Amino acid sequence: MEYTKLGNTNIIVSKLCFGSLTISSLQANLSINDGARIIEEAFEYGVNFIDTAELYENYHYIRKAISGKRNNIVISTKSYSYSYEGARNSLEKALKELNTDYIDIFSLHEQESEHTLKGHNEAIEFFIKAKEKGYIRAFGISTHYVACVKATLKYNDIEVIHPIYNKAGLGIVDGSVSDMGNAIKEAYEAGKGIYTMKPLGGGNLLYDAKESLEFVLSNPNVHSIAVGMQSKEEVIYNTMIFEGKKVPENIKNSLNRKKRRLLIDFWCEGCGACIEACQQGALYLKNNRAEVNTEKCVLCGYCSRRCKDFCIKIV
Repeated sequence: MEYTKLGNTNIIVSKLCFGSLTISSLQANLSINDGARIIEEAFEYGVNFIDTAELYENYHYIRKAISGKRNNIVISTKSYSYSYEGARNSLEKALKELNTDYIDIFSLHEQESEHTLKGHNEAIEFFIKAKEKGYIRAFGISTHYVACVKATLKYNDIEVIHPIYNKAGLGIVDGSVSDMGNAIKEAYEAGKGIYTMKPLGGGNLLYDAKESLEFVLSNPNVHSIAVGMQSKEEVIYNTMIFEGKKVPENIKNSLNRKKRRLLIDFWCEGCGACIEACQQGALYLKNNRAEVNTEKCVLCGYCSRRCKDFCIKIV
């Protein structure tokens, strides 16, 4: 496994970051023991970096997995806090539920632009003070917006950026994959730590997983890549790809046989664009949000390309 310093921080991370959303109740809803064991498998294969968020409600999995090895693991979490008090509550919750004295990277979740950052000024102020006191090691933001990556260049205190980036440009709200790549390059050259998300487009690029991962791996301006994993086989597959090794055939076959489903996230606004894109007639509106008829869905992923809010995943 390759390790590198995350920008101008002193944080050393593995090239592969464990994306923990997939094990949580929002997706696979694994038991605490099963979820923690998958994280531990990743640690055993050389991963030392895990991404989470207050929204995921999965701190208990991570707490169990890092028991006895906290100082060897880099934890990055995120919060939607915009006020000073809200930010303090988010940090206290993370410290308590993870049973740790510090968080390596604490970020504002899903920032959009310079205006959004200004609207979170109180939270930013709190996190900077928390860093000075040693409760966090670095402050960052996560985003689906090219404009926000560029806006961070005006903020020296934003040390780490967690942008969406995949070969199809899925989830990038305000530009192309090339636009995001150029913004990432600017931020990298400015000394920001860059760890990207959704290299498989929320599961919509699973049919082309190897090439999709290699696309992001080939970008020299990316320090680490968060990949969602929910099984030992996925851990093995991803670590083999990241290390440039041949994936065992039994692992490929096991993943190919895995039964997957279309997931429509709770923030769906029911715009209907996905329904128009579905050639199978598998999607419909119910209570002003999209629903899926699993008997008709063939997991083609065409619907996800039409979703402006990146609500549709294959899990």
